[in-house]
Amino acid sequence: MAELQDIAEQVLGWANDNEQVEVVAVSDRDTEIRVYDGEVEQFTSSASQGVGIRIVSDQRQGFAWAGTLDLEVLKETMAEARDNASFGTVDEHLGLAEPDGVPVPDLDVYSDGALTMATEDKIAMAVELERLTMAADPRISGMESADYVDSISESALVSTAGVSVSSRESASYVTATALANEDDDTQIGFGFSVGRNPTDLDVASAAKDAAERATRLLGATQPESERVTVIFDPFVTAQFLGILGETMAGDAVLKGYSLFANRLGEEVASPKFTLVDDPTNPKMFTAGLTDGEGLASRRNVLVDAGRLEMFVHNAYTARKSGAMPTGSAVRGFSSVPSVGTRALQLLPGTQSQEELIAGIDNGVLIQGVAGIHSGVNPVSGDFSTGAEGLRIRNGELAEPLREITIASTLQKMLGDIEAVGNDTDWLPMSAAGVSVVIGDVTMSGS
Repeated sequence: MAELQDIAEQVLGWANDNEQVEVVAVSDRDTEIRVYDGEVEQFTSSASQGVGIRIVSDQRQGFAWAGTLDLEVLKETMAEARDNASFGTVDEHLGLAEPDGVPVPDLDVYSDGALTMATEDKIAMAVELERLTMAADPRISGMESADYVDSISESALVSTAGVSVSSRESASYVTATALANEDDDTQIGFGFSVGRNPTDLDVASAAKDAAERATRLLGATQPESERVTVIFDPFVTAQFLGILGETMAGDAVLKGYSLFANRLGEEVASPKFTLVDDPTNPKMFTAGLTDGEGLASRRNVLVDAGRLEMFVHNAYTARKSGAMPTGSAVRGFSSVPSVGTRALQLLPGTQSQEELIAGIDNGVLIQGVAGIHSGVNPVSGDFSTGAEGLRIRNGELAEPLREITIASTLQKMLGDIEAVGNDTDWLPMSAAGVSVVIGDVTMSGS
C-alpha cells in the first residue's frame, strides 16, 4: 500500500492551483480455479494495477485512467484528464468529496492467506468440493462447475480536498453447481462458502447445499394458479434486496427512476422490515474501510421498522439533493464515482427457516428465480418473475414445483412481509440473504 500511496501523492503534486484533483491507485490479484472430473479445467491467475485521475475545473469535470503505475505514462494521463475537463459540461454540483469527520472504521477485512496458500492446495480444495458434492447423494449425476476463487485488492486515494486514505481487502469463496437426475428429470442446485481467508471456507457445507438444492427439486411439476404465502430462500432474498438497493441510490431518485422518490419518512414496508447498508460489517463480502471517494464506510439504516429513513449518496448526488454524502460512492480506478448500496442486509428475526415453514398451512418456499432484474419495474414497482421451489403444506415441505411465476408489486410485497428468519447467509455478492415470509402473492402456474 505504501507504494500506491506514494505514487498517488506524486501524481497529486502535478495539480494546478485552479484545479480540484483526485487520484486513485489500485492493485488487484485474483485467482480462479475450476475443476472437472478431478482435474483442472480452467485456471486463471491475474494481477492488475492502475491509476484514475479526476479533475474538476471551472465547474467542468475530466477523467482519464491508465493501467500502469509508470509515472511517465501517468503524466500523460494527467494531461488527458485536464484536456477532457475543458470539454466537460458545466455543472454547479460537480466537486470532490470533502472530509466529513467520520472516522475510518477498524475492520478485519484482510488476510494474506490467499497469498501464502500454495496453488496446489487451492486446486485440492476445488477437487474436494467436486468429490464431496458427487458423493452427497446417488442422484447427483454430474457437475456443472466446482470453483475456487480468491482476490486481494489494495488501493490508495488522495485529493486536493484533503482526503488521503489507503486500504486493502481480501476475499475468497468456493461454489459448486450440481446436476441431479432421476427418471429423466434433471435439476440444478448450487452451494457457496465465503471467507476472508481460504482456510475459513467450509467445503463440506457448500457441497451439501448444492446436492440438497438439486435433489429436492427432482420430479417438480407445474401447480395450478392461486394466491399463496411464500418464503424467499436467503439467496432469493439477497437478489430481491439488490433490486431494492438500486431504487434507493441518490442518482435513481434524482432521475425519477425510483418508486421511493418523495417518500422519505413514510411507512413503505412491514414493521418487520429493517434494511441496512453496512460495509462496516466484516462478515459482508463487500465490506471495506472507505467508499469510492475516500470517505469512511458507515452503517446506513435505509428502512427502519418499515419507515423509509434515507437514500444513499456520493458527493455529487448529495450536493444536488441538498443532503450529506453517506459513504456510498462506488467505483474502480477506470471510472468516475457512481453511487449505490455497498453491503445490504435485512436485520434478522428470531425464527429458523424450519420454524417459519411450520407456521404456514399453504405456501411455497421459493428456492430460485429467473430474470428477476428484467421482471421488476423500479418506477412502478411491478414485480413478475419465473420461479421454482417446494410446496409448503400443513407446516411441512411437500412436492417440488417449477414453471411458476410469482407476481405482485414491490410496494405490496414489502407491506405483506410477515416474518424474517434468523438464518442470515453471507454470500459472494453485495447483499446478504435471509429467509423472508411474504403473504398473499400471486402464483401463476397451469
